[in-house]
Amino acid sequence: MPEYVVRSYRSDEPLARDAELAHRIATMALDPAPVDEDVTQMVINRIIDNAAVAAASLSREPVAVARDQALSHTASPGATVFGLPTSARVSPEWAAWANGVAVRELDYHDTFLAADYSHPADNIPPLLAVAQHRGGDGASLIRGLAAAYETQIALVRGICLHEHRIDHVAHLGPSAAAGLGALLGLDVDTVYQAIGQALHVTTATRQSRKGQISTWKAYAPAFAGKMAIESVDRAMRGQTSPAPIYEGEDGVIARMLSGPDARYTVGLPGPGESKRAIMDSYTKEHSAEYQAQALIDLAVKLRGDIDDFDAIDRVVIHTSHHTHNVIGSGAGDPQKYDPKASRETLDHSIPYIFAVALQDGAWHHVDSYTPQRAERPDTVALWHKISTVEDAKWTELYRHPDPLQRAFGGRAEITMRDGSVVSGELAVANAHPAGARPFARDQYIGKFRTLTEGVIATAEQDRFLDAVEKLPRLASGELDALTLDAGIAPVEVTKGLL
Repeated sequence: MPEYVVRSYRSDEPLARDAELAHRIATMALDPAPVDEDVTQMVINRIIDNAAVAAASLSREPVAVARDQALSHTASPGATVFGLPTSARVSPEWAAWANGVAVRELDYHDTFLAADYSHPADNIPPLLAVAQHRGGDGASLIRGLAAAYETQIALVRGICLHEHRIDHVAHLGPSAAAGLGALLGLDVDTVYQAIGQALHVTTATRQSRKGQISTWKAYAPAFAGKMAIESVDRAMRGQTSPAPIYEGEDGVIARMLSGPDARYTVGLPGPGESKRAIMDSYTKEHSAEYQAQALIDLAVKLRGDIDDFDAIDRVVIHTSHHTHNVIGSGAGDPQKYDPKASRETLDHSIPYIFAVALQDGAWHHVDSYTPQRAERPDTVALWHKISTVEDAKWTELYRHPDPLQRAFGGRAEITMRDGSVVSGELAVANAHPAGARPFARDQYIGKFRTLTEGVIATAEQDRFLDAVEKLPRLASGELDALTLDAGIAPVEVTKGLL
């Protein structure tokens, strides 16, 4: 795989357009290399996964609000919205908005972690919406998603946004734009222009994932997908965008990342090379930040070694730099220890998550986050005894170049009042490809059945699964089947400007 060094250039310094990262991404995305069969099957898995977590979130307020906003923008042919009948059609950018919030609300779909963070299945809502609106077929959707995953994962491997407190969706805008270009079969220059705009308008700070985390956390990737669609639309109309967007003197690298002297290395498949990055990503068994997945499994395992939770004196979790500083006590966020914190904050608090998983021996996407659960006195007492520390071993494993050696877990040391210690470690979650129970198609379907139970009728579940498993053979116009009708009436129920 070719690797490219990306840096800032002065305005008077020559840089050929085809040497710009945005142009290289566009060229890679449009390369006609066939999609491998295992990649196709993994795309199907992730569409199932997205539908599952979207269904489980349909009644939550951010999702209902986004859905209502979308209903103000009906269109023909338009795209479908999760929860509504297929007859309810909205403009594709607004379908991407509503569906993107539904997918992201519970923090429960796929992930890729390297130099930065990502949830690459956030690319699915904008690409599916555009494919429905433009009459795409299953093969074109698969091709577009393979390109989108490849782009986002390449950027996450090569460019760290977090150290500059830039939100990770800045990698999602360009990936969705690149994927849309591949889906639609656009020319390289059009996709190049779309990537430039998409990055320019989706670069924002990480405050959306810091302190008292707000409902915007679910909207942020949906916004990036919506902006990618609008960027592609504008580029298709012949309009240009800021360039060079990464390398310019006032571009992203020089002014938002590591500055004019910085060097980043980004690897992208060469001509004719398969786009396989999706195979290095992984989904979640538990509804929480990915770096909590292995630690939830570890807490459940250690629970059997503790007879009296009140006798715990302290718990110290040795983990990576990222885990310690993002969801651990190293973040310095008092909200991570606040029983009245928002759900969005609690799912980014490993002290809370570890306490509940240790006490309950399980994790549930609803029950583990209720105010009653968070405010339980014995939980609060245990929660405040838990801290994290950075351990060089786990930081090194987190950054391991081999995806199957890379680790996102840690070691927990539980010290009892009598001085005895209960300890254990877990490198990767059970559901990880290198874990004890790797997710395959049966597990994706099991997750889907669990999360849609009581929300989606069994016949509708069956219809969806039958359709998505035929994805490579779905013809133009048949992608409307990739939604779920929960019997929600297509009427607005919230009040806003539109």
